[in-house]
Amino acid sequence: MTAAVCPGCAVGEATAEYVQPDAVTHHLVLPGIHCAACIRGVESALAAIPGISAARVNLTKKRVAISAVQGEDPTPWIVALSKAGYEAYEADDAPKDHDRDLLMPLGVAGFAMMNVMLLSVAVWSGAAESTKDFLHWVTAIIALPATAYAAQPFFRNAGFALRAGRLNMDVPISLAIILACGMSLYEVSQGGAHAWFDAALALTFFLLVGRALDQRLRRAARSAADNLSALEPSRAFRMEHGAKVSRPLADIRVGDQLWLAAGARVPVDGRLEAGQVAVDASFLTGESALVTRHAGQMLYAGEIAMTGPLTLQAVTVGEDTKLRRIAQMVATAEGARGRFRSLADRAAAIYTPAVHIISAIAFLGWLLATGDARMAINVAIATLIITCPCALGLAVPAMGVAATANLFRNGVLVTSDTALERVAAIDTVVFDKTGTLTERRLRVPDTVPADQLPILRALADASDHPLSRGLAKTLANIAPAALSEVREDVGDGIYAEVNGHQVSLARGSGADRATVFAFGDVHHELPSNEVLLPDAAQTVAALQAMGLKVHMLTGDNQTAAARIAAELGIDAYWAEVQPEDKVRHVADLQREGATVLMVGDGLNDTAALTSADASLAPGSALEASRNAADMILVSGALGDVPRSIKICGTARARILQNFGLAVAYNSVSVPIAVLGFATPLAAAIAMSTSSICVIVNSIRRIRT
Repeated sequence: MTAAVCPGCAVGEATAEYVQPDAVTHHLVLPGIHCAACIRGVESALAAIPGISAARVNLTKKRVAISAVQGEDPTPWIVALSKAGYEAYEADDAPKDHDRDLLMPLGVAGFAMMNVMLLSVAVWSGAAESTKDFLHWVTAIIALPATAYAAQPFFRNAGFALRAGRLNMDVPISLAIILACGMSLYEVSQGGAHAWFDAALALTFFLLVGRALDQRLRRAARSAADNLSALEPSRAFRMEHGAKVSRPLADIRVGDQLWLAAGARVPVDGRLEAGQVAVDASFLTGESALVTRHAGQMLYAGEIAMTGPLTLQAVTVGEDTKLRRIAQMVATAEGARGRFRSLADRAAAIYTPAVHIISAIAFLGWLLATGDARMAINVAIATLIITCPCALGLAVPAMGVAATANLFRNGVLVTSDTALERVAAIDTVVFDKTGTLTERRLRVPDTVPADQLPILRALADASDHPLSRGLAKTLANIAPAALSEVREDVGDGIYAEVNGHQVSLARGSGADRATVFAFGDVHHELPSNEVLLPDAAQTVAALQAMGLKVHMLTGDNQTAAARIAAELGIDAYWAEVQPEDKVRHVADLQREGATVLMVGDGLNDTAALTSADASLAPGSALEASRNAADMILVSGALGDVPRSIKICGTARARILQNFGLAVAYNSVSVPIAVLGFATPLAAAIAMSTSSICVIVNSIRRIRT
């Protein structure tokens, strides 16, 4: 018995090989983006450039992934983005640590604000006219240069936008800061009773605090792709002329012989050259049990070699390793945009010019009503500040990042742009049977002597075939024997030696090609039967308890289908269906008004996975099925299906809550500002608080 020759069964080498259909060939860093409107603007600008097939912004990482011809010069793209008002760099040329760009302005604004407020105490305490004027000029000397420096992040982004002939949310922020400083300087020069330097500085400080907290909370929420990247060592030991030489990972090439010590992480995808090794592959499979790999089998980047030392030959390096592919898919999923985010984009696009119109109306209204230009300007400033669309722009991306990271921590990889909202909307779950709800297990007959069970367990461990994995689970309480001369013949079986005896786990020679365990000349046929996966019944019951309808489709015969359906408590099942029948069944359900989630693992499920409203595939599924699915159950646990649906439902509810927070905030704050009851300082605090509330609501724990 061996890894099956049928493509649908050859999962040993493909278990974790996630391939992105549209390979990203370029990355640009966008240090100035921070909202949904920025995402829309960048992607629209790039979509208009010939030669770019796709562009996806990851707001969390402040990057855009561009699918284009390999090796194409990105300079025209950078120029186009600059003309559109977005600062862009190639990944290797970009300034590092963009988040740190806020720390110095934040420190300057905070330090200057405290000093100006200390000086203002004397003014507030009723200082004499000469003393008041002197202190006002001192505060101006401190505040104007400090504000000019600290507000650079807003001025720079606003300048890019205005040069491109568009508005972003930094335009009203910059306008409010400039007006506050300009109005204060005018008041001081005229000997006025009040100056707003402290308010201008406080406005800048609180806006910077809000943006810095936004970035900090984003880092706390995202981390799925970064955590994967951390699994990859930066250096590897390469064998050169018989000696171990430490080399940067970038220097490792296909065919290199690498040396690993016990406890080291595997740096690339490689083939074990000799012996056997116990491997911790929990990051990939979600299972804590160690996996035994033998000579000739693959080890994957990020896995931990628990025994050693060992040598392996590099087979896949760089961006082609399974670890890098998973990380790229996670990063893509974190930047995914669904219908809700598009709604946020459209709302922000309308909202930003509306802010200026409302502010202008407030200014003109107060000017005409009172004739007091100072009061009218102050009202306009407060309106500009308090109506900043930060919370609105953060409503979807913050929740999308948090939910994607939460799903990944629960063993589910999101691979589709709109998976979160589509999975949240489903009301019917359609399961494939074989390989999804059930597996075939080999039974050990009583004729196998007890002292040979460790040998049988070791042979089962040596193969990645589903039947071998199932047999290893059956013999989980048996310690494996030590094998030598292990080899696997594709399409035939596993062969080895134990104490001079030839042993094997292979296909028999009979017409039914049953699996046979051989010890020397003694052969034991291992019958097989179909059993439920450990958590299949609990999963179906959990889905039904959530009010979801559960269907089962299978190409198996009616008797087998009826038995499994009865064990699972599924009333709606169809047997002897062909791949086109599965697609037709999904389409019939959709015509009846159902929103369908398809769960399947085989080649015959691929079309149904694609046509369903949403789809999931086990991590052990055929590569074509994984590529068609919106989510991949990396852990292989069916219990992750209802858990994923709950997380997606919570994410959708939180997005709506975030929109509600933004709308409620503006419903209260805008009238207060327009009626003249909000100072610039109060407006700055309110706006920053609303943004922080949205982020906190997004990253708070999702209970499943």
